[in-house]
Amino acid sequence: MTEKSQELKNIEMQEYDAMVQRVKPKSQVFKHCIWAFIVGGLICVLGQMLTNYFLSQGFKINDAGSATAVVLVFLAALFTGLGIYDELGKRAGAGSIVPITGFANAIVASALEFKREGYIFGVGARIFSVAGPTLLFGFVVSTLIGLIKIVLR
Repeated sequence: MTEKSQELKNIEMQEYDAMVQRVKPKSQVFKHCIWAFIVGGLICVLGQMLTNYFLSQGFKINDAGSATAVVLVFLAALFTGLGIYDELGKRAGAGSIVPITGFANAIVASALEFKREGYIFGVGARIFSVAGPTLLFGFVVSTLIGLIKIVLR
């Protein structure tokens, strides 16, 4: 390349960079973090309220925790099926996927995605395509923790 063509190329690159800086959206990381914190916190507050309710009804602490998990998973699955949880996830980001409700959302969303392919080859065969790695990780870690607990006794 000649020196003049290289100089023109550099000028074009500078103009392009300036144009990108003008049209690039402003970062809203702080706003997203606040929303994630609020929504994740509200989901956890709901979980605590459910646990307190079950305890007041005479459940033992472990049973109250299990009942709370079941209710939260059910609500997340229901809201995913109705399209509400996806809207929440668009605004809350990680705040909606970190609690147990995010796992229910992943399972139901993948089932809904493959429903058009049929219940056997679509839903049945691919329901765990999104949640499969999570399940595998959970099984492996829980097995390792169990083995460590047995060895340390």
